[in-house]
Amino acid sequence: MSEVSVTKDVAPVANALVALSGVNKHFGALHVLQDIDLTISGGEVVVVIGPSGSGKSTLCRTINRLETIDAGSITIDGKPLPQEGRELARLRADVGMVFQSFNLFAHKTVLENVMLGQIKVRKADKKAAEDKARKLLDRVGVGAQADKYPAQLSGGQQQRVAIARALAMDPKVMLFDEPTSALDPEMINEVLEVMQQLARDGMTMVVVTHEMGFARSAANRVVFMADGRIVEEAEPDQFFNNPRSDRAKDFLSKILHH
Repeated sequence: MSEVSVTKDVAPVANALVALSGVNKHFGALHVLQDIDLTISGGEVVVVIGPSGSGKSTLCRTINRLETIDAGSITIDGKPLPQEGRELARLRADVGMVFQSFNLFAHKTVLENVMLGQIKVRKADKKAAEDKARKLLDRVGVGAQADKYPAQLSGGQQQRVAIARALAMDPKVMLFDEPTSALDPEMINEVLEVMQQLARDGMTMVVVTHEMGFARSAANRVVFMADGRIVEEAEPDQFFNNPRSDRAKDFLSKILHH
């Protein structure tokens, strides 16, 4: 437990799109985020990994204020996170989120799911919203499913619709909170493939995942968390081939050799 020093190979960059500084969060007596400092630049893909209970999902959820913080500050594009109300709704449109569970509206078609936020939050007209929704559904490979309801789709298809719905808001950054963990193994790759493409297209992404292949191939930086702290952050090659902390070595030996 002695290891608290953070080893950083990647200097924070001036054009930080997301900046967390001194962020702390408790759930009761549990200190789930401890003095988190993290900056994410525009176009960067940051993959957050670590053992269960290390605070990864909580970290992800603080960035669009699904979880409030007890201390510290978070800014998106230089502006502090708004507390509530209309400003917060606008922020959430700027920060797309894709969850473990797909969170689609069951009583609306796939197309309507992707149109809804554009009309309600971005005030797009219906025709423009529909055109954009169809383009995005094509982009994630489910254009043919536009008129179906979520329950008629596989889990992998539903998750791709959820990604299209987030993209429809033209977010500045996309958060993925274990987006493949509820999927059957054969569906995981179809979702990761869409995420890989987004990364190649320059989308700023924060991805909490257990998929180490994705972390290796798509991340600009891997952030390793344990016990509510960032223990190590480095470029993927450095992290996977030569982790510096004992915690990371231990974690990798458990997951990479089974």
